[in-house]
Amino acid sequence: MKMLKKITLISALFSTGLIAPSLISVIPNVNLATAYADSETKTKRVPALREKVYSQLARAQKLADDGQVAEGLAALDSVKERVSSMNSYEVAMMYNFYGFIYYNENKLDKAIESFKAVIAEESIPESLRLSTTFSLAQLAMANNDFESTLSFLDQWKEVNTQAPKSNFYILKAQAQYQLKKYNDAINNINTAIDLVEADGELPKENWLVLQRAIYYSLNQPKKVADVLEKMVTLYDKPQYWIQLGGMYGEIGAEKKQLATFETAKQRGFIKSKSDYMQLAQVYLMNALPFKAAEALDNGIKAGVVEDSAKNLTFIAEAFVQAREDKKSLPFFLAATEKVEHGNLDQRLAEIYLNLEKYDEAADHARLALNKGDLTFESNAYVALGMAQFNLQNFDASILAFEQAEKHKKSANLAKQWIKYVKREKVHAETLKQALL
Repeated sequence: MKMLKKITLISALFSTGLIAPSLISVIPNVNLATAYADSETKTKRVPALREKVYSQLARAQKLADDGQVAEGLAALDSVKERVSSMNSYEVAMMYNFYGFIYYNENKLDKAIESFKAVIAEESIPESLRLSTTFSLAQLAMANNDFESTLSFLDQWKEVNTQAPKSNFYILKAQAQYQLKKYNDAINNINTAIDLVEADGELPKENWLVLQRAIYYSLNQPKKVADVLEKMVTLYDKPQYWIQLGGMYGEIGAEKKQLATFETAKQRGFIKSKSDYMQLAQVYLMNALPFKAAEALDNGIKAGVVEDSAKNLTFIAEAFVQAREDKKSLPFFLAATEKVEHGNLDQRLAEIYLNLEKYDEAADHARLALNKGDLTFESNAYVALGMAQFNLQNFDASILAFEQAEKHKKSANLAKQWIKYVKREKVHAETLKQALL
């Protein structure tokens, strides 16, 4: 069901924060006091962070923390002027704090440059190298540099001695998704979700959003539906119910689609123009035309669906399918006011014929022919001929059917009607003479 397939997957990624991590989640505040203390208890041989350098860096940190960013950077610049007298660990900590300030100022390029300088130093704690490299991967992701994101993650994995956790696989999947490496991305997102579920935890909502988007890009609608079923169960948001209904239509599960949309309607989840349109289409395709008409009419009444000729005609035709011709009339009439062609007046002529309102049928058949631009002009002549016959305007009826006879589509039908009308005309005249 193609019309229900258009799920806004890409916009969902951005709205749930998949593309750019938050500032706080990427770079934690630099705690120089802790770094100074740790310099005495490192597990590998690392130069000490001397008191003099520590105090200068601490001063820069306090200025930045107090909102004096320019002064904090100036203090770091003063430290940098004496970089030749500093050891590797001191240089790394200086660049680390440059990176923190630049990141807080949303200057990602300068932050990345600074943190790259941190890991360029040889003699630094492995914990600092690991955390900084991973932060660089996150920064590259935030900066839309997806190739660098993957490169930093590879560097991190080379240094890391423990099994990667879920956040590693999530970040990798995000970058691969952006690079359209969907097969690699799905393996990584699935690994991350498997890891947390194995620990009895629930996957984060935005992880499932990403997993759904990747399966969608891989053109695997059944997998998309599976993920959406989980999202409905775990997070129960209106948009997930609507999207699940759409995917059920895509995979041909019409009964599940109907049940899903019915549930969404009962729970008050049908709110947008798209929601009402999809609900109406689902009802119509499940042979529930009356509900289809009501659904779209409710959307118009709610002010979210336009009362356009197309939508009004949809409602009218749905009522006709439901054998509620009378209910279709106001919608057809409203629709005729919004178009210049005569096709809708032609439909009104046919509906009035069904309702045995022959004057109205004749009027709208003539209106249709006067407006012109008809898709099937012959139908208007046929409707006019039938209306005139029932009004016992036999000559006018014959004239209308003679016009219909000129059209190949209705020629045979018109010939039969002409014979019939002429017979009935003779019969009526004979009866009239007998009554004189």
